[in-house]
Amino acid sequence: MPDAEDVRRIALSLPDTTEKIAWGMPTFRVAGKMFATLPEDETSVAVRCPKEEREELVLAEPGKFWVAGHEAQFAWIRVRLSALEDEAELRDILADSWRQAAPPRLLDHHPELGLANGDAGRA
Repeated sequence: MPDAEDVRRIALSLPDTTEKIAWGMPTFRVAGKMFATLPEDETSVAVRCPKEEREELVLAEPGKFWVAGHEAQFAWIRVRLSALEDEAELRDILADSWRQAAPPRLLDHHPELGLANGDAGRA
């Protein structure tokens, strides 16, 4: 089961990512734009997720995904670390969130992390 240190290690391995404390918790940013947070209890991670995809994820896997009340108006979803299969799943989730926040120059320079800017549907 992935833990908070895995979140930190994987997030910081993504290009141009930095860690910054905000609201008393670690946040991870690409080119200054936040793509993940590690809430205080460190049992979950909050990541970017297009609003139109959140409901489907929560309905399909409510033990894994949920939307925190204070994040409902934003394009974010929470992921329970204990519900993840392995580090590969965590890496996929973090990389997807990174792609949503990354500027086009990074998307174009790192096609191994997903579709190039012209081909990606970004939120």
